Formats: sequence, structure tokens, C-alpha cells
Amino acid sequence: MQVEKKERINLISLGCSKNLVDSELLMGQLLANDYEVVCDDENLNADTLIVNTCGFIGDAKEESVNTILQCIEAKKRGMTKQVFVMGCMTEKYKDEMLKELPEVDAFFGKFQGKDIVTRLGKNYKQDILGIRMLTTPSHYAYLKISEGCDRKCSFCAIPSMTGKHTSKTIEALVQEAELLAQKGVKELLVIAQDLSSYGLDIYGKQSLADLLEELVRIDGIEWIKLHYAYPTAFPYDILPLMAKHEKICNYLDIALQHSSDNMLKMMRRGITLEKTERLIERIREEVPGIAIRTTLMVGHPGETEKDFENLMNFVRKMRFERMGAFAYSNEEGTYAYDKYEDIIPSQVKMQRLDELMELQEQIAEEIANSFVGKHLKVIIDKEDKNYFVGRTEYDSPEVDPEVFIKKEKSINVGEFYTVKITSANAFELFGRLV
Repeated sequence: MQVEKKERINLISLGCSKNLVDSELLMGQLLANDYEVVCDDENLNADTLIVNTCGFIGDAKEESVNTILQCIEAKKRGMTKQVFVMGCMTEKYKDEMLKELPEVDAFFGKFQGKDIVTRLGKNYKQDILGIRMLTTPSHYAYLKISEGCDRKCSFCAIPSMTGKHTSKTIEALVQEAELLAQKGVKELLVIAQDLSSYGLDIYGKQSLADLLEELVRIDGIEWIKLHYAYPTAFPYDILPLMAKHEKICNYLDIALQHSSDNMLKMMRRGITLEKTERLIERIREEVPGIAIRTTLMVGHPGETEKDFENLMNFVRKMRFERMGAFAYSNEEGTYAYDKYEDIIPSQVKMQRLDELMELQEQIAEEIANSFVGKHLKVIIDKEDKNYFVGRTEYDSPEVDPEVFIKKEKSINVGEFYTVKITSANAFELFGRLV
């Protein structure tokens, strides 16, 4: 008896980890409807191609458009029957995309996964809500605890794409985390556009600490990392929990964007340099040894040489364990786009960005070298030709340094090991099993 070949759907997920969770949830629905489902941006042979776009800044939009064009070309060459486009970019630019990209078979917004399943002629299954097809290695997964954002930052288009801040219930998140643990997930990467506001909309108070108290009880979960706290109205009640529970890693991702009072006001961040410094000092005081990751911006309208020098001095003083930065992108639908002139030349923006990251590289290398000779707990993410590659509790996937361990002993991907660090640079640690 000949087995009927399943239709193949390739869902290409672009942008942030929050987008990835949306993709994984949709892929779970497609699997449940008996499709063969892959997530592969290189092999475009599939019955249906779905692109989950990002529309955050110019570079992300360019990547999304280029990927859509590649899918259209694959359709012309007979590699696929149809192309669907979804996500943040279509949420914001759907009318323009309909005109410019008529070869796309259908456009869907960020929250229209159900409509995609229906368009394919299948039933959206309510009884599997929260069940995902993981695209990450099986030992870690992202847990998105809320959607949207109520903040009014001048430069950010995300609220116009994702809407108001909406929290998931603690009960639903615990259930999702338990399902992930049953699949073998050991590390939960807790994410939201604004962790600090979690729970305000449904519980009337900041509830991240309440959620963490429940997550640490889940068997099988060994590491919990927190991503994208907001500095204004920071939930200080999470700090004693971080210090108390080994499962909650000494790691916090908190985007600060700038340090100059002038820029913080123009960016509508609701905080000052003095309050920012007190916040960082308190976090480090209450959670000794914590690694703080932040993101900073250069080139926002109104940024003077004095503002930039203030930012450089701030980075020298704070010595962030992890830091990323990007140049301001003038995005439609933002306060800055309507109210300010984007007159700082691109060359100046990139020069400032290079200076800032060069400074951070020096700091990161000094911090990395402080680990040489120490024993660290490491989770193994992958194996390459010469090394096993893992991360410490101070590092998240894709964005932070990795630990390279020579293949001297048998090591299993997805397991924890104690590693002695033997050498380091700004972006990598090298070690051997203890």
C-alpha cells in the first residue's frame, strides 16, 4: 500500500525570539494538521513557503523584503506552489506590500495564525494551544510571557505593530513550561517586550516575581533567564528571588538605550542618569555576581557630541558584562519620526557605534579574562569539528559569548558540565572538563 506523501510547509522565521515563539506555535498547529513542517531559510523546496517578518528597524525590514523576494523567485522556478507572508512587517505595511508584492499569495498580520491554518483548508485546534514545534536545540526554549508594549519610547515602532501590553496568565505559562520540561527542555529563556510590566493588565500589579515562584517549582527546569526588563518602574521584588533560587540565573537583560539626561528625555524613557545608576547598583548589590546585558542606541535625533561622551563615560563606569548597540533608524509611526529631524549623518552614527562597541570589547575581554582558572557550570549547545560548544549561566543563545571545550572526553549535547576556563577573549571562553 502506497503511503500518501505529506504536503511540506517551510516557515522561515525572521527577527527576534518573540517572533520565533509565534512561528513555533503556528508550526505546532501545522504539524497537528498532518503537514511536514520545516524551518529552513536555505532550502526553499516546499509546497508552501511562509515568511514571518520583522519590521523593527531598517535592516530588519530589508532582510524581510529580501527573503520574500527569494521566495517569490522560488515560486517562479516551480520550487513552491504558494507564498504567504505574516508578522510584524505586514501588521504595519500590509497595504504597501499588497501593491509592491502582488506575487505573494496572501498576507497575514502578527496575530493571524488561525487564519493561515484556515486558508490552508485545515482546522485550527484549540485543544493544543501552547504546544509548539521547537526550532531551538531541545534543551532550551523561549517562554513568551506577554505581548505588546504600553511604553512611549520615541524611537520604537513595536507598539504600533504588536498593540497594547497583554500578559498571559501565570497558570497558562506554568502549563506551557511544564510541557516544555516534559519535552526535555532544561533552560527557559523568559522573554517579553517589557518584563517589568508583566501582570499589571490582569492582576493589577507587577507579577513577575509571582510567576518566577511558580516556574522554579517545575521539575526538569534547571536554568531560568530573564530578557528585556524595562528600567522605569523596575520590579525590584524579583531580586531577592534571583539571589535565593539557583534555578534563576545570575543574568538580566535590561535595555537602557542611553545615559544622558537630555537623550533620555528626548527618547521618552521616563528615567534619569542618576536613577539608572542607582538601579544598576542596587541590582548588583542584591544579586552579587550578576551579569547584566544591556542595549544602547547612538545617533538618536538631538544626540550631541557631549551626549555621546556622556554615554561613553557611563559604559566605562558601569562595565556591563554584556552589551549590544545599534544606530538610530528613523521609523514611520514613531514619535521621533513625527516630531524630530533625523539630521545626524549616517557616517557619524556609525562612527559613534564603532567607538562604543570598541570600548565595550575592551571591557568584555577584561571581564572574560577574570574567569580564567575558575570552574563554571556550562550547558552544551552543539558539537563542531574540534570542540563542544556551550554557555554559562551568564550567557544567552545567539547574542552572548560561548564556551569551547576540546574533545578530550565524552560529552553529550544538552547536558550540564563543570568546566575549568583555561583562556578567554572578548567573545569566547575556552576550557576543559573538570
